[in-house]
Amino acid sequence: MSKFLKNVKKWTGVSRASTPELSRSQYSLVSCGELSAEAIQVWLGLPKKIKYDPELEPFRQRYEKEIGNIEDENVPLNSNGSVPESKRLPLVKSAPHLNNSINSNNSVNDAYVNFKDSEEPDNNHGNKIEMQNHGSTHKKQTKMAIASHYVKMMLLIACWIFFTIVFMLYNEKEVIRRTSYVAPGEIKNYILNVSSDKIVALVKLSGPFLPEPTEEHLNASELIKADKITVWLERWTLDGDFDGVDVNESIIAQREVSDHWSILLQGNEFLDFNQGEPRSTTLTLPTNSSSSNNSTVYAIRMNTTSSKIVPLTLAFTMDPVEVANGVAYACLLLCGLYVLIIFEIVNRSMAAIIISTTSLAVLSLIGERPSIPELVSWLDIETLLLLFSMMLLVAITTETGIFDFLAVFTFEVTRGKLWPLISLLCAITGLISTFLDNVTTVLLMTPVTIRLCEVMNLDPIPILMSMVLFSNIGGTATPVGDPPNVIIASNKVVVQSGINFTNFTLHMSVGVLLVCVQTYFQLRYIYRDTSKLRLSVPTDIQELRHQISIWRRAIESLPHLSKDQHVVREILERKVTKLNTKLMALEKQSTKRVFPKETFHSTLIELKEKYKIRDKALLIKATVAISFVVLVFFLHSIPEFNRVSLGWTALLGAILLLTLADREDLEPILHRVEWSTLLFFASLFVLMEALSKLGLIEFIGGITEDLILKVNENARLAVAILLILWVSGLTSAFVDNIPLTTMMVRVVTTLGSNLQLGLPMAPLIWALLFGASLGGNDTLIGASANVVCAGVAEQHGYRFTFLQFFRVGFPVMIGHLIVSSLYLLVCHCVFTWH
Repeated sequence: MSKFLKNVKKWTGVSRASTPELSRSQYSLVSCGELSAEAIQVWLGLPKKIKYDPELEPFRQRYEKEIGNIEDENVPLNSNGSVPESKRLPLVKSAPHLNNSINSNNSVNDAYVNFKDSEEPDNNHGNKIEMQNHGSTHKKQTKMAIASHYVKMMLLIACWIFFTIVFMLYNEKEVIRRTSYVAPGEIKNYILNVSSDKIVALVKLSGPFLPEPTEEHLNASELIKADKITVWLERWTLDGDFDGVDVNESIIAQREVSDHWSILLQGNEFLDFNQGEPRSTTLTLPTNSSSSNNSTVYAIRMNTTSSKIVPLTLAFTMDPVEVANGVAYACLLLCGLYVLIIFEIVNRSMAAIIISTTSLAVLSLIGERPSIPELVSWLDIETLLLLFSMMLLVAITTETGIFDFLAVFTFEVTRGKLWPLISLLCAITGLISTFLDNVTTVLLMTPVTIRLCEVMNLDPIPILMSMVLFSNIGGTATPVGDPPNVIIASNKVVVQSGINFTNFTLHMSVGVLLVCVQTYFQLRYIYRDTSKLRLSVPTDIQELRHQISIWRRAIESLPHLSKDQHVVREILERKVTKLNTKLMALEKQSTKRVFPKETFHSTLIELKEKYKIRDKALLIKATVAISFVVLVFFLHSIPEFNRVSLGWTALLGAILLLTLADREDLEPILHRVEWSTLLFFASLFVLMEALSKLGLIEFIGGITEDLILKVNENARLAVAILLILWVSGLTSAFVDNIPLTTMMVRVVTTLGSNLQLGLPMAPLIWALLFGASLGGNDTLIGASANVVCAGVAEQHGYRFTFLQFFRVGFPVMIGHLIVSSLYLLVCHCVFTWH
């Protein structure tokens, strides 16, 4: 050892006291012969992963040269400069000291030992404190979880008790329907069997009435000349006996009359064998405190100015719900649904079941409890049939392995690049949705997307959300792409206004392209940090970051005591700089590529070997069935071939595939059907119809109409476009867009047919289409495709919450409405395209 210390002066050429200060460049270029004993001692104190790095190779060579009795002197190094774990060089503790002044360097040695030990810390005291704190926190969390569970169960059971008691106490609503006629010159009476002082009756008539849009086109003189039927309520106070059938005019002592309701009739030649036009209104007779129930009779009275008998059907409901109360109840129900879904108190389907059942109890309390047949009629059987049939087709097709094959094919086409992959998936989904129903498109594309993300180690949730956004956008472009489009395009008044498949597609496609561009760049901004799109950080980046952290800890552990320690520090800092440069290059590459170029081809070959078509015979059969469905879907846009609905077409395709597959046991296939999704839709249809019965949707439409009527005539078209677009867009985010569209199309056609307003029909229709279809991108339950995508993803083990979708969907939807507003204003207020 003393011989080695004597040689130290020979390496340096001068003693330590006379050593000139070295520059930083000299530190980095220090040679093996210039290493001092203290520098070697510093090297020995470094962690093993750093000590045997190629950057510190001169230290190892000098140490092995001087300590010649080491058995593992010629141990080969790995490619990264580290020694295999089983063949490490002697540890610091087993190495001889390189300085006689051991005591003077105890502090330095302690620092090295402490750092080395920090790789595998033994902080028993700290661990105990941490475990105690974690234990107390865990106990608090456990108590809170138990308490919240009991509160949740109490509230849910309270809901169950509430609607159970209501159903047991209240009967189903009794709607009285009568068929009658009104002859010329007579007053028809229908005696009401009621005993209340105040009468409020919702009267519904169906007969040969003039359609409302046609009625609004009539001028003042035509309105006066037209034949009409008039309906009103009367209260009679009698002086004599009443036989319960008819009232003699001579015994009526006092008569009170409600407002008169007049309805224009069609021409005399159309009165007989008429299809019937529905009308409804609410008639009210105020309270008469002076009357006595024993001598009071109420009647619905009708007469006509026509010269012929007018046939009609009368239906009425006593004491209908007031609009203000009904809207308040509806808002409470909606808030309850969103609280259950947003905070994930219960499963999404269970939340819809509970709230829809509660809505039926609320209807029962106000005398509107529906019967079972009426309840079934609220379900959109067409949508449910389409979903069920397409789920069967997808379940069988999955067994062929085609979705895995398509995932690998997409990976090959995009060459492992991240945004080209997302762009391709969104473009394909949007394009298919323009011709197929977007629910069908999502059912077909979701399995492919999930499998592709699994192959590429990506998080499927953000990519699925992007895909379903483009599905809803693409479905907006054509009359068959989205259920609201079908409802609007098939409306009789809309068709009469000249809107057909061609001009519908032409006008909407331009706006949809602009919205696609806005959505793409907005998604690029939202996911500018591509780490959000990955399930985990790539392994090579993780390893490099770990290496850098080790080297940084080594630098921080070195005390600033001598020039020799600065020599080692300089070498370590140079290594960290190299690693940081390498890390930046890898991170930059990872933002563009899912796989590095070096491993792409080997990964592709491996994936092609692993994911092949498993059953080619079944694939041919599935292709035949799906091709039939897609072909008939395309033919659905041609009126001559529009004799089979979308739901029936999908069911026929499913039956065809089940027949060709020839399965003895259908249980495995039925097990893969998204029953919870179907149940959620069924419950949602019931809830939306209940909200409509409570007057919420009609209330929204009425406010929109009133606001438009108050605007100055010069700005009326612009205000009407913006109001219809934004009201329908924001409302369809929280209310299913199918019942909303059904109501809003009546509001829009009424506004467009009103000659006094002077508003063209077409711009209002386009505004409603953009709002109702694109507004569904806001929330998870805003559109049918969103719910279907979430259900399929959950079956594959990927669950995204309401808030996850809302964080992405809401800003994107606001962008939709802004772009649509600018497009419609430029087209119709600047260039008057209509």
